[in-house]
Amino acid sequence: MIVLLATLPFYPLVSFLLLIAFGKKLSWQLAAIISVTSMALTVLVSALLLLELSATQNQVLTVNLWHWFDLTNQLGTSEVNMRFYLDGLSAVMISVVCGVGFLIHLFAAIYMKTDANFSRFMAYMNLFIVAMLILVLADNLVLLYLGWEGVGLCSFLLIGFWYQEKSNVLAARKAFIVTRIGDTSMAIGLLLLFNTFGELNIEAVTTLAQQANNIAAGANSVSSAEQANDIYWIALLLLGGAVGKSAQLPLQTWLPDAMAGPTPVSALIHAATMVTAGVYLIARMHGIFLLSPEVMNYVAWLGALTLLLAGVAALAQTDIKRVLAYSTMSQIGYMMLALGAGAWSAGVFHLMTHAFFKALLFLTAGAVIYALHHQQNLFKMGGLLKKLPFESVLFIVGLICLMALPGTSGFFSKEAIIAQLWSSNTAGPMLWWCAILGAFLTSIYSCRLFFLAFLGAARFSENTHTEKSTLLRSALIVLALLSLFGGLIPLDLTLVFSTFIQTPSALLDEPNWLHTVAIITPFIGILFSWFYFKSYRSAAIKGSAHKIQASEGKFVVFCRQGLGFDTLYNVLLVKPYQWLAKVNKHDIFDQIIMLNAWYVSLWHDALLLVQNGSLRWYLAAFGLAIMLLLGVSFL
Repeated sequence: MIVLLATLPFYPLVSFLLLIAFGKKLSWQLAAIISVTSMALTVLVSALLLLELSATQNQVLTVNLWHWFDLTNQLGTSEVNMRFYLDGLSAVMISVVCGVGFLIHLFAAIYMKTDANFSRFMAYMNLFIVAMLILVLADNLVLLYLGWEGVGLCSFLLIGFWYQEKSNVLAARKAFIVTRIGDTSMAIGLLLLFNTFGELNIEAVTTLAQQANNIAAGANSVSSAEQANDIYWIALLLLGGAVGKSAQLPLQTWLPDAMAGPTPVSALIHAATMVTAGVYLIARMHGIFLLSPEVMNYVAWLGALTLLLAGVAALAQTDIKRVLAYSTMSQIGYMMLALGAGAWSAGVFHLMTHAFFKALLFLTAGAVIYALHHQQNLFKMGGLLKKLPFESVLFIVGLICLMALPGTSGFFSKEAIIAQLWSSNTAGPMLWWCAILGAFLTSIYSCRLFFLAFLGAARFSENTHTEKSTLLRSALIVLALLSLFGGLIPLDLTLVFSTFIQTPSALLDEPNWLHTVAIITPFIGILFSWFYFKSYRSAAIKGSAHKIQASEGKFVVFCRQGLGFDTLYNVLLVKPYQWLAKVNKHDIFDQIIMLNAWYVSLWHDALLLVQNGSLRWYLAAFGLAIMLLLGVSFL
């Protein structure tokens, strides 16, 4: 059974190689069969591995593929192996990556059927799955970083898949550059971690961190203070990597523009898997973060601020996919808030449920966009509840899960987070109120989206055309069922996060009304939206629906453009860099290199003059050289 763990990334890798090598020669049917079948095999293998994992006593499976290389410093030598490690946390991740990934591949096989580069698209999707599986199964941080960079590369390739349009290329480039900032921070953090602990094996680092915690508790020496300072910077640098990949403040600007990619890409990479890699990194390295409560407080605050700012920005969007993009940023903010508060299991639980309902929302939005001839503007939709009843019902399911209405998967996971905030040492009442305000904003922008797209009169003239493929619809139905009932999936991560026994905080006399407020907040938002957005959902006067237009007020435009972060970065970073590049067009370092080339060219010309074909000249030069050598020898 252990062999299955080694083969898990193998199936999509083989599919990628076949599609890339023979893609031009493969028919749509064959390319789709190769890609989707490889994902079906990963689902089957994942299910078998989960059964095997649950039967083991310590709930850990490992397999060593081969020895990679050794790293040495003053603390000793650390082996870096191609080794996979499966525990409760990585089991959740492979379930999401393989399960949701399979359904998205199934949807994409139909959705992208008419694309001329279908094989290349599916190959990139398979390659992404390979990189993501390596990331979540890696037993050491070098292998994890390999998968980390792999998903970044695949994101770049898939966002810019339709590279014929300049905006898509710019969006791909922006995502690549912004996430590289976070990746650089993470790389420096890994170097500092190795310098501090002499290890990059995740299990060994966790053990050493626990020992450091025990030593620090009983000592007050200068060395322990220095190590605490190193751990602070390690955690902070790892946080920098996490916020880049998970689109959190201040590196969140790439995600809305990444919606330029095909809709299945948005569902797979920018909703269910890649953007949660930062959450996985912090959860996996929880041993380091627990030693730095200050950084955990930063994590909580960054998550809270992101979920609020993204919620405000979502209220002003006109593109259906950008609303969902900002919603993704906001929900990942909840996950970060949970991790910062020490609610590790709740944060991972929300990661799983969010993957279900956000993949459903993106794919259903894709079906709507396809039906409206690739129209994405909410103000040019309307009345879709009658025209597209199947898609409408599924979208409603996704929205009620997003709003965390009681009984849905989103309710169970979000309430698990909110319930632990008030009494947390690294969160507290203020961040609890931030979470409540975020839930209120979520319900408002969800209702606004639904009213604009599905209620009122139709604000488009062309007839809708729907894809009634059984495979496509079955993928959406399964996601809808997971979204509704995924909260009932038992998720026990106590063995993963029990390495450190935290001293429970003195439960601040929690008011009795906390849970009541958390539950009724979405309903208050729905009630507010019902009256505030009345014009969006009604069509009392004939033709009045056509007059519904997006507000162009300065504040609304400011929010629509991401609250000015792009403008700020453009002024502070992009324009100065462009000016510097223009001034230094003839790069001084390049000129030094070219000076060497000129020096070599000068000697070439001088020696070329010597090679004139004259025998007397050669003899004279030979004699002169002998005299010089003799003279030097006598000196």
